[in-house]
Amino acid sequence: MPPRPKPGSKQDRDAVRSALLATNAPTSAIAAEMRVRFGVRPREAWRHAHGWTTQEAADRFNHLAGDAGPSADASLLGKWEKWPGPSGRRITPRVLIVLADLYGASVDDLLDLDDRQALPEADLRILCHHADAASSASVAIIPASPATPSAEPAAPLTGAALVQAAAQESAQWAQWAEVTNCGPVALEQFSADTQYFAAAYLMAEDPLRVFQQTKHLLNRVWDLLYGHQRPQQRQELFTTAGYLFAMLSWMTSDLGHRAQAETHARAALLCADNADDPGLHAWACSTRSKLAFWDGQFRQAVQHAQHGATFQAPGTVAVLLHCQLADAWAEAGARTQALTALGQAEDAAALDSSSTLHDQVGGLFSCPTGRHANYGAAVHLRAGSASEALAHADRGLAALQQQRVRAYGTEAQLHITRAGAHLLARDPEGVLDAIAPVLALPNEHRTAPVRRRLRDLARDTAASPMGDSAAGLRLQDAVEIAVREAARALSPATPTSAWINDHD
Repeated sequence: MPPRPKPGSKQDRDAVRSALLATNAPTSAIAAEMRVRFGVRPREAWRHAHGWTTQEAADRFNHLAGDAGPSADASLLGKWEKWPGPSGRRITPRVLIVLADLYGASVDDLLDLDDRQALPEADLRILCHHADAASSASVAIIPASPATPSAEPAAPLTGAALVQAAAQESAQWAQWAEVTNCGPVALEQFSADTQYFAAAYLMAEDPLRVFQQTKHLLNRVWDLLYGHQRPQQRQELFTTAGYLFAMLSWMTSDLGHRAQAETHARAALLCADNADDPGLHAWACSTRSKLAFWDGQFRQAVQHAQHGATFQAPGTVAVLLHCQLADAWAEAGARTQALTALGQAEDAAALDSSSTLHDQVGGLFSCPTGRHANYGAAVHLRAGSASEALAHADRGLAALQQQRVRAYGTEAQLHITRAGAHLLARDPEGVLDAIAPVLALPNEHRTAPVRRRLRDLARDTAASPMGDSAAGLRLQDAVEIAVREAARALSPATPTSAWINDHD
C-alpha cells in the first residue's frame, strides 16, 4: 500500500490552485486535487480550494450564518475538519449546511466514509432531507449565499405549485424540529454526574481527578449544545453546563489561577441567562463572590453576593450568599454590616429548614449547617467574641459529624477558629487542644487555606501574651513544621501541584 501523502505547505497548495485556475478548473476539481495530492480530508480540501486560512474561513462562516446561526473560530473550524479523528469536534448538520453554502459545494462533497460512519442516524436523515429539498428546487433550510448566486434565477412559483412548495417546506421543517441529539435518560445522567462531582469535590481525596472528570462531562454537554434539541432539553443542558462551569471556576481558583477562574464564572452566568434559571444565577454570583474574596477585593465580593441574593433562588444558596456577605464585610472591617448579614443568613437558614425546597445539585452547591457555622465562627472571631466563635465552631463540627460527605477543608477551618477563640480568651492549653486535629491531618488535607489560617494563628499567638510562653512557642513550632511539610507535599514537583482545596 503506497504511503499516504503528506499535506503540503501553503506555498505548495497555492501553486496547485493557481495552476488549476489557469486552466479554468472548477472549485470542485481543485478540491479533488487537494485531496489526492496532499491527502487532506474533504472539508479541509474545499477550504484550500478557495485559498482560505482557517481564520478567514471562520470569519466568512460567521458572516454567512448570521447572529442566529452557529459560530466558529479558527480552532473550532479546524476541529470540524479533523472530525471524527481524536482531535476533532463533532460536526452537526446545521454546520455542514452552512459550510456547503460557504464553499459552493454540496453537503455530500464535504463528507467521506469516515464521516458518514461516525454521524448519528438522525443527522444523516436531516442531511438527506436537505439534499432532497435542494435537488427538487424547493427552499433549503439555509439561504443561498449572496456570494454564489444561481446562474439562472428560478421563476417564482404561483398557484397550486406555490401551495405545494409551502407544504413541502413545512414538512421538511417538521422533520428537522422533531429530531434531537439527546433524550431524558441522557439528561438525567448528566444531572446525576454533576451532583456526584459536586459532592466528591468537597471530600478532595483526589481533586485533580474530579477536575478532569468535571471538564470531560462539560465537554460532552457542550458538544450536544452545538446540535439540536427541543427547547426544554436545551434549557436543561444549559443548566447542567452552568453548574459545571461554576465548579470549574471554583476548582481553577483553588488551583491558583483566578483570571482563568473568572472566565469559567462568566460562562456560568451566560448559561444561567440561556437557561433562565434563578438558582444557577445565584450560585454563579456566589462563585464570583468567592473569587473576589480570595483576591482581596472585598467590596466586589460584597457586590456579587448582594446581586446573587436578588434572584431569590430556592434552597440554601441564600444562606451562603449572606454568609459570604458577612465574611467580606468582616474582612473589610465593617463589623456592624457583617453581624447584620450573619443575622440574615440565620433567617434564610430558618426559612429553608421550614420549607420542602432542596438544593438542585448539592455538595459544593449547598450550605448545610456545618458550612454555615464555619462562616459564623470566623465572623464572630474577627468581631472579638470568643464565646460566640466557640459556640458556632462547636455547632459546625457537630453538624459535620452527621454529614454523609466529609468536608475536610471546612472541618479544619472550624478547628483553627476554635483555637483562635481560645487564644482570644487567653487559654493556652485550649489553643493546643483545639489545633491538635489539624496538625494530625494528612499533608494533602492541610491545603493552602488551611495553611494560611494556621500561619495567621501562629502570627496572632506570637503577638499575644502567650507568645513567649512554653505553650505559645510549642504551638508556633508545630505550625511551622505542619505548614512546611504540607507545602512540600503539594509542591509543583508533585502531580497535584499547588492544589488548593478552598471550599469556603
